[in-house]
Amino acid sequence: MIVLDIGGLRKRFGTRTALEDVTFSVRPGEVFGFVGSNGAGKTTTMRIVLGVLSADAGEVRWKGTAIDAEARRRIGYMPEERGLYPKMKVGEQLAYLARLHAVSAADAAAAVTRWTERLGVAERVGDEVQKLSLGNQQRVQLCAALVHDPEILVLDEPFSGLDPTAVEVMSRVLRDKADEGVPVVFSSHQLDLVERLCDRVGIIAAGRMVAVGSVPELRSGGVSRIDVVGPRDWAGAVPGVSVVSEDGPHTRVELAGASDQDVLAAALAAGPVHEFTPHRPPLTELYKDVVSR
Repeated sequence: MIVLDIGGLRKRFGTRTALEDVTFSVRPGEVFGFVGSNGAGKTTTMRIVLGVLSADAGEVRWKGTAIDAEARRRIGYMPEERGLYPKMKVGEQLAYLARLHAVSAADAAAAVTRWTERLGVAERVGDEVQKLSLGNQQRVQLCAALVHDPEILVLDEPFSGLDPTAVEVMSRVLRDKADEGVPVVFSSHQLDLVERLCDRVGIIAAGRMVAVGSVPELRSGGVSRIDVVGPRDWAGAVPGVSVVSEDGPHTRVELAGASDQDVLAAALAAGPVHEFTPHRPPLTELYKDVVSR
């Protein structure tokens, strides 16, 4: 089942193409990481989903039908820029935002207590937002996305400015919401965190989706590399092999026509081989490879 279906989005600002045929979907209980460089189109896509911007072409579908204002009320959105009133007190502001989503006063008060305690800002509910640190403002910003019990979370750089402890707290909250069946879409430049937290990843470059899938799926579609620990200075002469790196006994090669057995035979011919393993690139490396291609 697909909850959020984004199909063929195109958006231009004057002569600049911000999005071109952006397509991906999100399933119930899935954490979807949306990654790309600054200006790649992540925020523009999210704003179209929220209705802040309109697309020139394409559509956003919610549970099989075109998304409308009523469906958008069920989204918990966290913008990259601070979207809070700086001179308003934390608790009052969160309750007000919950009430805008038709939450009763009693339920809004309970939600404010629950989420400020969960995200570690309960002691600051009587403070003005502008008096909080940037990290605590980010925690309050996530509270604001959660107080109306949304059916989906769309978060733009939610981990920006957070210390490691806060990152772990927020990660646990997002994972717990996904375990409840709530789909989570978030963008981030912290690719190690995306790899650890997300079920699937979408990579966008210059307004186009260049890859979508789980990290193992992205690995399977990339180049094949092998790490060898053993003899030195042997790989350069092997046909169909490109040397990625050599550091003493550690050699990483990329298969460009040769098979892994060809590589193993060449390494053994040069000396004893202590390790011979497929290279499992982290998301950071996969991202660079996909974008460069």
